[in-house]
Amino acid sequence: MKIRVLGCSGAIAKDCRTTSFLVDEDLLVDAGTGVGDLTLPEMAAINDVLITHSHLDHIANLPLMIDSVASMRTQALRVHALPETIAAMQQYIFNNTIWPDFTKIPSAEKPFLSFHPLQTGARLRIANKMVEALPAVHTVPAVGYAITAGAGCWVFSGDTERNPAFWKRINQMNVAMLVIETAFSNREKQLAHLSLHLSPNVLADELDQIDKTKHFPIYITHTKPAETEQIMEEIQRFDQTQPFGPNVTHDIRWLRAGQELTV
Repeated sequence: MKIRVLGCSGAIAKDCRTTSFLVDEDLLVDAGTGVGDLTLPEMAAINDVLITHSHLDHIANLPLMIDSVASMRTQALRVHALPETIAAMQQYIFNNTIWPDFTKIPSAEKPFLSFHPLQTGARLRIANKMVEALPAVHTVPAVGYAITAGAGCWVFSGDTERNPAFWKRINQMNVAMLVIETAFSNREKQLAHLSLHLSPNVLADELDQIDKTKHFPIYITHTKPAETEQIMEEIQRFDQTQPFGPNVTHDIRWLRAGQELTV
């Protein structure tokens, strides 16, 4: 299973694109501004989209993508999300005011876009992959996702703050790779708490919940562009990124747009 990092930033700036991951060629996880780096054939090849929550940095390019490739497709683009997330997108985006309602174009019987609700804990098969919706703690209803093609799981926390239920489930899984957000530096820890995001000190406490027998690379995502370097420096104070020293607790790495990972 190949993971292509299209966007992993918490906001936009030069070379910073918001959250979106392409899994193999047919599955998109979130639809932030990073989707815009795909070619038209690459966008047209996507059949399913997993949305973690309704915030703009995670859905911004979904309306634009379907508009770009609708005429190239022979079936509806399937979008999977919590019912509350779907309701928000229908009410505020695909409402014929902000953007056309592609669930009724060209007809309600054969639309360009279809919504498929899921619940936290739901498991579904998408092509050759199994997907599980994981608990998240955010300012709007949200989930993370675990995806596997039969070997280990690629796990994405989505936007979340302290989340015991997430770690309980992760410790039951064969995790091959974890992508977890750390949106703010410790200097902004109060803002992180209010917006239900992680800061480095809170991340340290969260990572302590990983079963000590489990070892897998941990990639940091969703950093604010103005604070990315500071966030990584603060993380290195409680752990080490590559190259690894003798007393490393976790294998922590910095995620970058354009990376291709294999699980």
